[in-house]
Amino acid sequence: MTKPLNLQLDRSAKTPLTEQIRKGITAAIESGVLAPGARLPSWLDLAAQLGVARGTVRSAYEKLSAAQLIAASRATGTHVAARPSAVRQEEAPDPGSFMEMYQELTAGPAVFQMGVPAQEAIPAKLFARIRSSAVRAELSAPALYPDPHGELELRREIAAYLAIARGIECSPSQIIITGGFSSGLGLALRVLGLEGRKAWVENPGFPFTRRGLELAGLSLAPIPVDADGMDVDYGLNHASDAALVVVTPGQQAPLGFTLSLARRLRLLDWAAQEGAWVVEDDYLSELQLKGRATPALASLDRAGRVIHIGSFSKTLTPALRLGFLVAPLPLATRFAEVAACLAPAPGPAVQLATAAFMRDGHYMRHLRRTKRVYATQGDALLKCLRPRAKDIAIAGLAVLLRLPDGAPDLSIARETLPFGLAPTPLSLWYAATASARSGLLLGIATSPQKRIDASCDRLIRIIERFR
Repeated sequence: MTKPLNLQLDRSAKTPLTEQIRKGITAAIESGVLAPGARLPSWLDLAAQLGVARGTVRSAYEKLSAAQLIAASRATGTHVAARPSAVRQEEAPDPGSFMEMYQELTAGPAVFQMGVPAQEAIPAKLFARIRSSAVRAELSAPALYPDPHGELELRREIAAYLAIARGIECSPSQIIITGGFSSGLGLALRVLGLEGRKAWVENPGFPFTRRGLELAGLSLAPIPVDADGMDVDYGLNHASDAALVVVTPGQQAPLGFTLSLARRLRLLDWAAQEGAWVVEDDYLSELQLKGRATPALASLDRAGRVIHIGSFSKTLTPALRLGFLVAPLPLATRFAEVAACLAPAPGPAVQLATAAFMRDGHYMRHLRRTKRVYATQGDALLKCLRPRAKDIAIAGLAVLLRLPDGAPDLSIARETLPFGLAPTPLSLWYAATASARSGLLLGIATSPQKRIDASCDRLIRIIERFR
């Protein structure tokens, strides 16, 4: 039995004890307390437990068996019979709620979906073989609790990678392995303890980050974004009392702009002077389609105010739920304490597999191949759309197709879903409806060339229906 069977008998009642036992067990089966296959006590044992005659329980069991609710055999004893179970549908999120948006943005797979890599680009067989070896090593190792920082082998590989690819000099002791960006952000917010304080967020910016900050008790100050990234001067003029800034400086999400050097230095000077913290969301890492990726903001930080968060969701797969955080040196111990008690790292096997994948050079080769594939797909998508759309541009790992102000981009996106398409409405990325611009973000990674023409045709036809 998965749950204790609590039969209450009333010896003063007119209902016979046999019938009370039968009804009690029937109710337990129908309510799910006794699941199909759950073992019941023998009628001899149950009679002893209840303090009734053996024949009383035996008669109840016979009635339950006749109703096909239980089955008995000498080999397996008495157990709940298999029966069709009622399928319990999860309740749909409330219309307009965050969870409705979350489910719509993360559903898939679909053409134009953002936030996930190309399935064909994932080195699945190679990584599965490496991970299988890591699982065997994990199970054969002594049964000890893992390091709360994460596996040292992976932290060493990440530190080396960050020095080469992102310009960040850090030691493995500063790196905390996380379950992805959201996990790293949650860890940082716990360590910093900024509840009730103000945070700058990009506008437009990642809606999941905005919601996470709200749940952590921070008030939001939306900061406009232009071709030079987050408008730092606007933030200083309108919310100079902020304690936190969350920014995507490498390739702004979702517009794709790079935070200029002048604004980077201005942001870091202000953070150092005011004691503010900056969370750098390096969500695309070095996956820049044209040219070399700009060094990370943390590479310029000399005052220890930047918390750099990265993940393997875009470069490998979000299914790994694997990321990392680089803590400023003075906070490294505090981050480790909070991770140990409240936010432990993912299992060692996936960490050790990723470490081996990086150590053997597979990761860098994979990134080079992936960038070539995505660049080709991005060019093909632009070529397909240019004759049919007026305002389009590459925005990170997406093509941004702007629509006239007021166009119902959310309704358009929902109309495409039955056709296997999943463009992301641009308006969802804005902090307020009043400032929202309309458009569609088309994921490049999920736009294979063989399906681009047909998918673009379908998309444009749906857009034209709303004009």
